[in-house]
Amino acid sequence: MAGYVARRLMQSIFVVWGAVTVTFLVVRLVPGDPAALLLGPFSTDTERAALRAQLGLDRPFLLQYASYLIDVLKLDFGRSFRLDAEAMPHVLATFPATCTLAVGAMFVTLLLSFPMGIVAARRPHGLVDQMISTASLVGQSLPQFWVGIMLILIFAAGLGLFPSSGAGSLHSLVLPAFALALPYVGWLARLVRAGLLEELSADYVRTARAKGLSERVVFSSHALRNALVPVVTAAALVLGTFLGGAVIVEVVFAWPGVGKLLIDSISFRDYAVVQAAVVLIAVVYAGLNLIVDLLYGSLDPRIRLAGD
Repeated sequence: MAGYVARRLMQSIFVVWGAVTVTFLVVRLVPGDPAALLLGPFSTDTERAALRAQLGLDRPFLLQYASYLIDVLKLDFGRSFRLDAEAMPHVLATFPATCTLAVGAMFVTLLLSFPMGIVAARRPHGLVDQMISTASLVGQSLPQFWVGIMLILIFAAGLGLFPSSGAGSLHSLVLPAFALALPYVGWLARLVRAGLLEELSADYVRTARAKGLSERVVFSSHALRNALVPVVTAAALVLGTFLGGAVIVEVVFAWPGVGKLLIDSISFRDYAVVQAAVVLIAVVYAGLNLIVDLLYGSLDPRIRLAGD
């Protein structure tokens, strides 16, 4: 078990390094001069060159990359020239808002997808199953920004039930959580349905029925537990997506999280904040995957025995 954890940790470190490298390259390939953005359109070439030298942007590209990797190993993610503060503390300050939104969206996803998947699996190919499948496909095809705008127009501007922007209360969380969760509700519901149908046709389920166990016991204690293994994996990936991919929803609802900070920092070419935010998201995503792998053994003893 210790060897498996060590291998997964090494893979996670490689993933984080890849995210750091790709982000470092991309933010510097995007057109735009941070010095010009900071100093404004009326600054002189001499002033811009002096600021670039002060920020270290005049050094060779590979030297900048090597210096940045060394700083990351020392947990030094640089200083934001836009905010005039250390980058990572500012990113961490906005991370709780993103976590709140992600957890809220995850709650909505699980609350809707599990009952939908279970009901569809209990009566496969029936009218309810077809209605759930159709609704799932429609939900997956709707863009998040469009869903967010429609929710604002209907429930905020039209009915006045929820605020259209900002954070700080449960009411302000409802609309962005639904907008973020909706495309994944149908996907997870179909995964639950497919897993349950596969387990219900397995030999051990037929054996349990032959022993005289009730259908409720067979469904809840046997099929549902084993069907949770791929669902847990998918749920962890969805949660990681919520943490790292809530950018559009945060911008639409003016939610003060990492995603909105990331967009603002990209606009100002604030390299330190962009890189710090991506490193944090990559570490969280890799950590979630590692936790899910370790939970497999609790859900399915066959996986634990195979690993041992």
